[in-house]
Amino acid sequence: MPFIEYSGRKVMVDDEGFLANPDDWDEDLANALAKREGVDGLTKERVEIIKFMREYYKRFNAFPILRGVCMRVHLSKDCYSEEFIDPLKAWKIAGLPKPDEHVVAEIQGEGGVV
Repeated sequence: MPFIEYSGRKVMVDDEGFLANPDDWDEDLANALAKREGVDGLTKERVEIIKFMREYYKRFNAFPILRGVCMRVHLSKDCYSEEFIDPLKAWKIAGLPKPDEHVVAEIQGEGGVV
Protein backbone atom coordinates (compact mmCIF):
# COMPACT_ATOMS: atom_id res chain seq x y z
CA MET A 1 0.00 0.00 0.00
CA PRO A 2 1.35 3.47 -0.83
CA PHE A 3 2.17 6.00 1.84
CA ILE A 4 2.80 9.69 2.27
CA GLU A 5 5.79 10.92 4.23
CA TYR A 6 5.73 14.19 6.18
CA SER A 7 7.34 15.56 9.34
CA GLY A 8 9.23 12.30 9.85
CA ARG A 9 6.03 10.21 9.72
CA LYS A 10 4.73 7.73 7.19
CA VAL A 11 0.99 7.44 6.74
CA MET A 12 -0.69 4.83 4.57
CA VAL A 13 -2.97 5.90 1.71
CA ASP A 14 -4.89 3.90 -0.86
CA ASP A 15 -3.97 3.81 -4.54
CA GLU A 16 -5.88 7.06 -5.14
CA GLY A 17 -4.31 8.93 -2.21
CA PHE A 18 -7.16 8.67 0.31
CA LEU A 19 -6.02 7.98 3.88
CA ALA A 20 -6.21 4.34 4.88
CA ASN A 21 -6.99 5.42 8.46
CA PRO A 22 -8.85 8.74 8.85
CA ASP A 23 -7.69 8.89 12.48
CA ASP A 24 -4.14 9.53 11.23
CA TRP A 25 -5.25 13.00 10.11
CA ASP A 26 -3.91 16.22 11.58
CA GLU A 27 -3.34 19.68 10.12
CA ASP A 28 0.30 18.92 9.26
CA LEU A 29 -0.83 15.89 7.29
CA ALA A 30 -3.55 18.01 5.64
CA ASN A 31 -0.84 20.37 4.41
CA ALA A 32 1.15 17.43 3.02
CA LEU A 33 -1.97 16.02 1.33
CA ALA A 34 -2.78 19.45 -0.10
CA LYS A 35 0.68 19.74 -1.59
CA ARG A 36 0.36 16.26 -3.07
CA GLU A 37 -2.99 17.29 -4.62
CA GLY A 38 -1.56 20.46 -6.13
CA VAL A 39 -3.38 22.76 -3.70
CA ASP A 40 -1.08 25.64 -2.90
CA GLY A 41 -1.29 26.00 0.87
CA LEU A 42 -4.17 25.71 3.28
CA THR A 43 -5.71 29.09 3.98
CA LYS A 44 -7.86 29.70 7.03
CA GLU A 45 -10.93 29.23 4.82
CA ARG A 46 -9.68 25.93 3.43
CA VAL A 47 -8.94 24.63 6.92
CA GLU A 48 -12.46 25.61 8.03
CA ILE A 49 -13.93 23.73 5.07
CA ILE A 50 -11.98 20.53 5.66
CA LYS A 51 -12.60 20.60 9.43
CA PHE A 52 -16.31 20.98 8.81
CA MET A 53 -16.23 18.09 6.32
CA ARG A 54 -14.48 15.92 8.92
CA GLU A 55 -16.97 16.83 11.64
CA TYR A 56 -19.91 16.20 9.33
CA TYR A 57 -18.53 12.83 8.25
CA LYS A 58 -17.93 11.76 11.86
CA ARG A 59 -21.47 12.72 12.79
CA PHE A 60 -23.39 11.43 9.76
CA ASN A 61 -20.96 9.04 8.01
CA ALA A 62 -21.72 10.86 4.77
CA PHE A 63 -20.43 13.46 2.32
CA PRO A 64 -22.03 16.83 3.20
CA ILE A 65 -24.09 18.84 0.74
CA LEU A 66 -21.46 21.16 -0.69
CA ARG A 67 -23.45 24.36 -0.49
CA GLY A 68 -24.22 23.49 3.11
CA VAL A 69 -20.50 23.33 3.84
CA CYS A 70 -20.05 26.88 2.60
CA MET A 71 -23.03 28.14 4.57
CA ARG A 72 -21.77 26.49 7.77
CA VAL A 73 -18.31 28.03 7.48
CA HIS A 74 -19.82 31.42 6.56
CA LEU A 75 -18.35 31.64 3.05
CA SER A 76 -19.94 32.18 -0.35
CA LYS A 77 -22.26 29.47 -1.64
CA ASP A 78 -19.57 28.19 -4.02
CA CYS A 79 -16.68 28.29 -1.55
CA TYR A 80 -15.69 24.68 -2.20
CA SER A 81 -15.01 25.37 -5.87
CA GLU A 82 -13.43 28.76 -5.16
CA GLU A 83 -11.12 27.29 -2.54
CA PHE A 84 -10.38 23.80 -3.91
CA ILE A 85 -11.65 23.63 -7.51
CA ASP A 86 -12.49 19.95 -6.93
CA PRO A 87 -14.57 18.93 -3.87
CA LEU A 88 -12.96 15.47 -3.96
CA LYS A 89 -9.59 17.11 -3.35
CA ALA A 90 -11.04 18.82 -0.28
CA TRP A 91 -12.43 15.46 0.87
CA LYS A 92 -9.08 13.78 0.35
CA ILE A 93 -7.20 16.58 2.15
CA ALA A 94 -9.72 16.24 5.00
CA GLY A 95 -8.38 12.71 5.39
CA LEU A 96 -11.67 10.98 4.78
CA PRO A 97 -12.21 7.67 2.97
CA LYS A 98 -13.09 7.65 -0.71
CA PRO A 99 -16.82 8.27 -1.15
CA ASP A 100 -18.82 5.64 -2.99
CA GLU A 101 -19.40 5.92 -6.72
CA HIS A 102 -22.85 7.50 -6.28
CA VAL A 103 -21.42 10.41 -4.29
CA VAL A 104 -18.56 10.81 -6.78
CA ALA A 105 -21.09 10.92 -9.65
CA GLU A 106 -23.12 13.59 -7.82
CA ILE A 107 -20.02 15.68 -7.19
CA GLN A 108 -18.95 15.41 -10.81
CA GLY A 109 -22.41 16.51 -11.97
CA GLU A 110 -23.46 13.14 -13.32
CA GLY A 111 -26.29 12.47 -10.92
CA GLY A 112 -27.99 15.75 -10.10
CA VAL A 113 -27.31 18.69 -7.86
CA VAL A 114 -25.12 18.35 -4.79
